[in-house]
Formats: sequence, structure tokens, C-alpha cells
Amino acid sequence: MKHVLFVDDEPGVLDGLRRMLRAWRNEWETAFANSGSDALALLSERPFDVIVSDMRMPGMDGAQLLDEVSRRWPGMVRIILSGQADRESVLRCVGPTHQYLSKPCDANQLKATVERALALRQWMAEPSIQQLIAKITSLPSLPTLYTQLVAELQSPDCSLTRIGEIVSRDMAMTAKVMQLVNSSYFGLRQRVGTPQQAASVLGTEVLRALVLSVSVFSPPSGRATLGPEVDYLFDHSLAVGTLARALARLAGGGATLVNDSFVAGVVHDIGKLVLAQNLAEHYAKVVQTVRLEQTPWYVAEADILGCTHAEVGAYLLGLWGFPDVLIEAVAFHHTPRRCGRQSFCAATTVHLANCWTHERAGNDGRAFLQVDEDYLATVGCRDKLTAWRQALKISDKEPS
Repeated sequence: MKHVLFVDDEPGVLDGLRRMLRAWRNEWETAFANSGSDALALLSERPFDVIVSDMRMPGMDGAQLLDEVSRRWPGMVRIILSGQADRESVLRCVGPTHQYLSKPCDANQLKATVERALALRQWMAEPSIQQLIAKITSLPSLPTLYTQLVAELQSPDCSLTRIGEIVSRDMAMTAKVMQLVNSSYFGLRQRVGTPQQAASVLGTEVLRALVLSVSVFSPPSGRATLGPEVDYLFDHSLAVGTLARALARLAGGGATLVNDSFVAGVVHDIGKLVLAQNLAEHYAKVVQTVRLEQTPWYVAEADILGCTHAEVGAYLLGLWGFPDVLIEAVAFHHTPRRCGRQSFCAATTVHLANCWTHERAGNDGRAFLQVDEDYLATVGCRDKLTAWRQALKISDKEPS
């Protein structure tokens, strides 16, 4: 049974929700509050899995409520369901809110959003890790890129093209702008596929607020944990995204696959950033094991933490409402056969790009990852690997 709390100051809205959700009473246990203070009182009495709140309410508004919930009950899924569409309100929700839905909201859309968020918990068996990820409101960016972005936003001749280029080189910026621009707040009929497109849709004023006022991005606090790995991590992620995009084009994929491959490649290791920032002491042991024992990252993480950066990244992106194809590419970039898809997709391009990018970098203390040729045979592209390697100038020499 799933426990969901709805908060809205309009009695008519709450009555409508009661009627709408009656069909799922055997699946959901629901509660209703008409103010932020009433919601906090209910939360203090019994546990809930999800809170769905209106934005504009007298006294404590939705942003304030969800901010308090994120501090006191960090593992709860937090969703705004609101008819208020002013950008100031939305920007105030960016930190504490996982997803933003606009009124009127179709019953099936609401159910699917809640069910999908809760289903993600299969990635994280450890409740403490679930809570760690759910409480994240911002992600650290690479200092050089953060500085460049601030300078560009403050420049009198600020360019959205240049902003998009900077954002696309940083996994944290890419993840956050894609989360916001694809929320239902913007009411876009088609999903925005690239960071460059996202920057154009958001515009300079929203981006300035995100960076300078809301402080969604900041220099990485995990630098001490990862050491020189921080710079490698960002460089590697961009390289994987670029190579995955090239692979999608070589395979004859359409614009959606090409864009998804790039975005998934850029954010595929975002879980490392999350773990290094939030579990510094434990992750330092992972880094040491990788360096001294030549163990793949995901093997060392599973042994020491009980989860991998792929699972952590997938869980975070799922909470943020990313589409399944991107979540799967992140979750299974080491083990693509677990994806379950029988056709060439972003999980395919990111898996290949990740393996080949590590190979290109040479044996610098990181254990090489093996291409899963059985999986590639399943999706019908194993016989194309040699031609693709040649086209992309990947050396045929086996890594030492």
C-alpha cells in the first residue's frame, strides 16, 4: 500500500482529488490537508511515501512546505501540483521539488507520476541511500565551467548559444536544466532534447535566477574525495556523450536517439558526483580501492557501499522525472543486457561509448570495461563494431 498526502487550500480541489482517486483506494492510502501546517501535523503522526502540494497557499506556501519536508522527511517524494504558472513561484520550487505538475492534471498522468517515482525504489534497497538521494536539491558543477557560466550570464552581450555550450559540458548543469525545462510547467508538446535547446527555452532571466539567486549550481564539494578524478570525471562524461551521439548517427538513428544518447552520456556518471559529495568518507575508500586494486568503480562501490553510481544516478534522474530511456541508459551503462530492451537505444550507445572512451584514455589506473558483445548481438549490431571503431577512430589494439 502506497501512502500519499495531498495538500491544497481549496476544498473543492481536495474533493475533486478524493473522487478522482477513489478507483485506486485498494492501491493507495490517501490523506488530505488544506494547509501547510495541517500537512506537517499529519506527517508528524504517520509516515507517507509521497506528498503532492499546491504552490500558492496562505501562510506556508508549497515551496516552504516542501522545503521543510525535505529537511524533516528527506526520503519522501515531493511533487508540486499547481495552476500557478509564474516563473518566480516555479524557481522557488526548483530545490525542494522533485517534479512539477500543472493543473488541471489528468488522473492517469498523476497516478503514473506517483507510481513511477515509487517504483524507482527498486534501484535502492538501502533506505539510507534513498533518503540521501531524495534530499538532494542541487548538484556541484566543475569550477571552471561554473565560473564561465556566471561570467557569461553577467556579460552585457550574454549569448544563449554560448550558455548552452557551457551547460552541455557539465553533467550537473545538464541534469538540472533538463529536469526543469521538461516539467509540465512549460506545457511543451514535445520533450526538449538537448541542453542547448533547454537554454533557449528557459531564457537568460530564468538561467540567471537559477545560477545567481536559487544557487542550483555550485563548485563541487566532492573534489577532496575524488582528487584529480573530478576533472577526469567531467572530461570523461562529455567525451562519452559526444561519442554516444556519434554512434547514434552512425547507426542511422533519428534526432531523438541522437539527442538522448548525448544527454545520457553526459550524465551517465552523475551518481559518482552524488556519492562523493554526500558520502565523502566512504567514497574515499572506493577511490582507494579502484586505484590500488585496479577494480572497476561499480564493483568497488557495490562491495563498500552496497550500491553503484549507476543505480544512484538512475534513481536521482527518475525522481526528477527524466524519461525511462535516459534512466535505463544511466542505470545499465555497465550491464546493458539488464535493460530489457531488444532494440538499439541510448543504453546501447552509452555502453559502447563508455567502454571505448575508457579504452581511448589508456590504462591509467582504471580497470577497463568489457563491451558486452552478447547484448550487442541481441540488438543486432555486433557485426558493425569493427566498422564503427574504424569510423570513430577507435584503436583496434586491445587495452593492456
